[in-house]
Amino acid sequence: MKQLEGRTGRLADLGSGDGRLVFAASAAGLQCTGFEINSILVAYARSKARWKGVPSSQATFVKKDFWKTDLSTYNNVTAFLAPGVMDLLGEKLLKELPDDARVIACRFSFPNWTQHSSVGSGLDQTFAYDISSVRSRLGNVPYSVMQ
Repeated sequence: MKQLEGRTGRLADLGSGDGRLVFAASAAGLQCTGFEINSILVAYARSKARWKGVPSSQATFVKKDFWKTDLSTYNNVTAFLAPGVMDLLGEKLLKELPDDARVIACRFSFPNWTQHSSVGSGLDQTFAYDISSVRSRLGNVPYSVMQ
């Protein structure tokens, strides 16, 4: 959450699990969608949202494969995924996210991306990346030009 301080807009949590990050981010004012393929975890997060009284306009949980979802409407993305998929995820995010997007990777960083900041250490380390800076350093065409 420290890496999202001051951020507004929409957040996609990729592999949202039990929804704890979605709940924290929605409480901070972000409009959140948790993407999870495990139907038991989706049901748990949805029931927890109902129990807590969190409106679906602030926190939504979907049983959907984010790999097959266009993420271009999100300006904040969090991911706690296996290190082996981070390079491929990076390619997807660079193609789809707007220039003002921030990506937070938990525990495993993006190879070849220069981070904006890092918080914590070891198993609790998170890495923040600003997409416009990553594109600039990698020589990628900005999202706004691609549309």
